[in-house]
Amino acid sequence: MTIPLSAKTLTASAAALLLTTGFTIGGTTTGTSTAHAAEVDDPISSSASDAQIEMDFLGSHETGQFDESAAEITAVHGDTVFTVNAQAATVDVIDASDPTNPQKVSEITGTGVANSISVREDGLGVIALEDEDKTQPGTVMFFDANDPEADILGEVPVGSLPDMVTVTPDGAHALVANEGEPADDFSTDPEGSVSVIDLPAEVAAPSDADVHTADFHEFEDDGAKTLPEDVRIFGPTPEEDLPISRNLEPEYITVAGDKAYATLQEANAIAVVDIASASVEEILPLGLKDHGRAGNGLDASDRDPEDAPTVNITAYEGLKGAYMPDTISTFTSGGTDYLVTANEGDSREWGDFVDAARVKDLGEDGLAQVCETSPLADKLGDEDLGRLNIITDLGLNDAGDCYEELVAFGARSFSVWTTDGKLVADSADEFERLTAEAVAEFFNSNHSESNLEGRSDDKGPEPEALTIGQVGETTYAFVGFERIGGIAAFDLSDPSAPKFATYFNNRDFSVSVEDEIEDATEPAALLSSAGDLGPEGITFLGPDESPTGEAALVVGNEVSGTTSLYSVADLANGGNDGDDENADADGAGADEDAGTDEDAGGDDNAGTDQEAGADDNAGADDNAHEDAQADAAGSESNSEAGANDNARADAGSESDSGSESDSAGNSNAGSSSDPDAGSDSSASDVGSSADGSEASNDADGDGDPLPRTGADLGQYLILGGIAVGLIAIGTAAFFLARRRS
Repeated sequence: MTIPLSAKTLTASAAALLLTTGFTIGGTTTGTSTAHAAEVDDPISSSASDAQIEMDFLGSHETGQFDESAAEITAVHGDTVFTVNAQAATVDVIDASDPTNPQKVSEITGTGVANSISVREDGLGVIALEDEDKTQPGTVMFFDANDPEADILGEVPVGSLPDMVTVTPDGAHALVANEGEPADDFSTDPEGSVSVIDLPAEVAAPSDADVHTADFHEFEDDGAKTLPEDVRIFGPTPEEDLPISRNLEPEYITVAGDKAYATLQEANAIAVVDIASASVEEILPLGLKDHGRAGNGLDASDRDPEDAPTVNITAYEGLKGAYMPDTISTFTSGGTDYLVTANEGDSREWGDFVDAARVKDLGEDGLAQVCETSPLADKLGDEDLGRLNIITDLGLNDAGDCYEELVAFGARSFSVWTTDGKLVADSADEFERLTAEAVAEFFNSNHSESNLEGRSDDKGPEPEALTIGQVGETTYAFVGFERIGGIAAFDLSDPSAPKFATYFNNRDFSVSVEDEIEDATEPAALLSSAGDLGPEGITFLGPDESPTGEAALVVGNEVSGTTSLYSVADLANGGNDGDDENADADGAGADEDAGTDEDAGGDDNAGTDQEAGADDNAGADDNAHEDAQADAAGSESNSEAGANDNARADAGSESDSGSESDSAGNSNAGSSSDPDAGSDSSASDVGSSADGSEASNDADGDGDPLPRTGADLGQYLILGGIAVGLIAIGTAAFFLARRRS
């Protein structure tokens, strides 16, 4: 299942070897365990030919709980990992001083269900707790992460269903996204809001008076602020008051400067919160992605005709996608702040209300049909769009009696935005193309079972988890795919042209847990053999924070119930960037200098041009986003939409990784900001660079391997010599001790 990497790092494998034998890495002495819990025999790895980083597995803590959300959001303080265990309604406290063998040492339990966690640099821990009745106000609990027992310091009340909490980079505030979901039967729908909590300077709990609420009251019809037309407000209104405030549901928060940015996933928008005044300043609609544009295609069917290719990434004129981001983060480049979103998509299904339907069911059960004049009118069969789930309240004509266009959930991508909501770049269809290359036999698989195209008719790879981290002098976005699994890293040196670097998936698709676990004699062993399933949250560790001395990721996997650590080796710096003092502690953009180095992007002005990506206000209409995507690419596609639809259709077919070469001879892995990337008529081409030059790769989809050098051999010999010497010393000491006794 492994695709050979374009370059192998010595330090990742060497660090793992030394850690398991008890040697010291980065000043941390580890134990002697050689077990790699939940590591699969053959992890999936695929990299661009010029990738400067490489991911590998270090170790994992396993709960043994399958598909119970037993490992979700993670936070790290020192050598301790804190993982939200929703299944147990607790936070697991895990000792990761030996990253190859993380061990649970305790747990933190509060009143209600733990949803999210964040830890300030000095050890003030913050946990968001949902009430047993999710429509009632929740709480935020504070604890001392410096204390092995994680003593509880106190708690304060917040809004309904606090789903995410983060501490601002300056440590002065905790911000809480109070989602305010409706009751399961939609009998009531509480308000959504953002809590701004003033934090004490010391490791202590704030008081109730320190909690301030940023609500959406001013955006009601009689309020002082105007709600943009494209912000999606929909569904039942069981209460007569505050229909907008009750409809908006903050999902995730990031911070840039003195503003917080909260995703309003179902509304397809972002709320801008002024932290000092605890008020929502504006709401930014995100508009729609055009899946009819070449390079913005998707595989929409999980039931292809017999003998037809199984991978059909096709552009459909008249099909759009609502970005609907879940996770959001920030980074700075060229002195400009940017937002990054994982465009997951989400539907509402509460009580009798459902806002999703398959395309082939339109025209039945009270649903409008597709207009005869729509370009999609002849694309309604299972082999095209018939199986695709779409949003039922979007795309209707003015009369509301038929669909002129159809809108899918999510965008199967990640996007870069300006802080005023203009689209700078989108990864287009690259997620499906890179996973089709890496895992052809299980393309668009589900997370609980291994299947082929189980999610093509829904949200594809379903990007959800996201963090930003700096490795060496380069800023990367790490995006986790909830369904097929794995994490893809993209170089953000040029914000208008994010570039694929590497993909890593610690999953064994030969194990289909959902299908096998009922009959398994050892269910925990079966689950362990499957690896990591359903990445939900990612925490980035800089080299100075990681127990290995090089950058790392901590990943909470909700389906496998595993908290796993992955190394992130800096290939540009010999595989170890432990001296980098600017690595961002939590990937949330806390390092204001991240990405601003003049050498990082090769252009001092990279990403600062306000015209890059959009000329109009994002979300004003569909065309604004279509123009944004075209402008971000800098050129028009020279191929027909869907020309590469059948690329990678066969698991055994030969294909290129889509890497390109610039005029200097450096490889570029298909600019993900180009919405036409991957639409070239060559079936093996994943992306296109600005200058259009090409460099082919081998049949496995990876780039040309870097040549081995004498330095590599020397490093191996030195490490081997050290190991042999230490063993010899230990053996001599042992016999000497026996003789003296």
